[in-house]
Amino acid sequence: MVNEGMKLEQGQIWKKGDKYYRIVQWARLAIEYKEMNDPYSADGWHHTVTKKEFCRLLKGAELMKTETDSAE
Repeated sequence: MVNEGMKLEQGQIWKKGDKYYRIVQWARLAIEYKEMNDPYSADGWHHTVTKKEFCRLLKGAELMKTETDSAE
């Protein structure tokens, strides 16, 4: 679930239902993300939205652990 203190970062992968969302480009006011059916595939659809829209999209989503998270 999206935590109010959670920082959005480039490269994060979020899971909501059967969809995965990877942050491709993080900017001050906009987020470019890729919507995918498989988090390990290069197949997907690119979207650009405001941060507010992206946060609404992530409501109820789960942040996936990455290899760099487990190395810390």
